[in-house]
Amino acid sequence: MDLGISGKWAIVCASSKGLGRGCAEALAEAGVNLVMNARSEGPLNEAADAIRSAHGVEVTAVASDVTTPEGREAILAACGAPDILVNNAGGPPPGMWTDWDREDFIKALDGNMLAPIAMIKATVPGMMDRGWGRVVNITSQSVKSPIPVLGLSNSARAGLTGYVAGTSRQVAGKGVTINNLLPGIHATDRAVSLDTGVAEREGITLDEARTKREATIPVGRYGTASEFGHTCAFLCSQHAGFIVGQNLLLDGGAVNSTL
Repeated sequence: MDLGISGKWAIVCASSKGLGRGCAEALAEAGVNLVMNARSEGPLNEAADAIRSAHGVEVTAVASDVTTPEGREAILAACGAPDILVNNAGGPPPGMWTDWDREDFIKALDGNMLAPIAMIKATVPGMMDRGWGRVVNITSQSVKSPIPVLGLSNSARAGLTGYVAGTSRQVAGKGVTINNLLPGIHATDRAVSLDTGVAEREGITLDEARTKREATIPVGRYGTASEFGHTCAFLCSQHAGFIVGQNLLLDGGAVNSTL
C-alpha cells in the first residue's frame, strides 16, 4: 500500500533503538525524511546511517534529551516544519507505590506527559497552518489496564491521554490528527529490563521470566519493533485522516476487555 507520505518530514523521538527505531524505519520505508533523536550520539548515528543507506531518505540525527527544554529546542531547530511527530521517551523505573515521592512523579511527568505536550504545542500550529499533520504518541497498554509495578508510568501516560482526548478534537478540522499507540510487551531493551526485575525477584532465569510473561499474551509471543513501526506509519498516512484521538492497543490481546 502506498501510504501517500513520501517526501514529508517526520520528527521521531527516542528512535535509535526499540519501538522508536521501528517507527523511524517504517516511515523511511514509506519515503519520509527523518529527524531522529536519542540521548546517546553513537547509537543514534549508527541507526541514522543504516536507515539513510537502506531507504535513500534524508536523515538528520540530533543527540539530545527530549525531556528537557534544551533537548527539544535542538530537535525543533533541525526540522522547522515537520509534517509528522512521533513522541516517544523511555518509561520511568518500576517499583511499588511506597517507593515514590514527589520528585519521582515530577520526573515521570516531565518525561512521559509534559515533554510530548511541549512537542505537540511546538509543532501542531504549523501543521494546522499547512492543512495537514500527524501526531502519534507512544504510550503504554497501562493506559487501558494499569500495571501495579509501573505506577509512575500509569500516572504520567494517563495524563497525556487525557490531554490528547481533548486537544485532538480541537485540531482535527485543520487536517491534523493526534492518536496514541499503546504497546504491550515488545522484544526491546525495556522488556529485558522488566524481565530481569522479575527474574531477580522470583529467583528464576531471564528466559524463564520471559516464557512466563509470554504465557499471559494470547498470541504467545512478544511483539516486534517492525510490526509496531508499520502500525505507526499507517496512522501517519494519508489513509488515516478519519482516525482522531484514539488509543490503539498493540499488545497481542493481553488486555482483556470488550472496548
